[in-house]
Amino acid sequence: MKKKMVVKVTMNSEKSRTKALKIAVGLSGVESASLKGDDKSQLEVTGDGVDAVKLTSLLRKSMGHAELVSVADDKKEEKKDEAKAEPPLYYVSTPYYPPYYYQAVPSEPSCSIM
Repeated sequence: MKKKMVVKVTMNSEKSRTKALKIAVGLSGVESASLKGDDKSQLEVTGDGVDAVKLTSLLRKSMGHAELVSVADDKKEEKKDEAKAEPPLYYVSTPYYPPYYYQAVPSEPSCSIM
């Protein structure tokens, strides 16, 4: 089941925002990570099987203060999957032509002795 987590992190510069995003995306199961809020100090992570406590503790170790704001199921994805049926897949193949090898037949012998 997909989870949507919001973590408030102390980020002052663009470099620290990039660092926080790299940490979040580095965890297994993370599908997307984005910044939100007025001052872009909240990190929104969506994924399947992501440990929120592990994410928060990794952000605390490298960034300083990190606070877990909310963890919720991502209901948008479930509704979207039910309503949208996958279109059928078609396979288009191209004809196979074997490679053409040109063999040069010399008209004169290449040996100078003969």
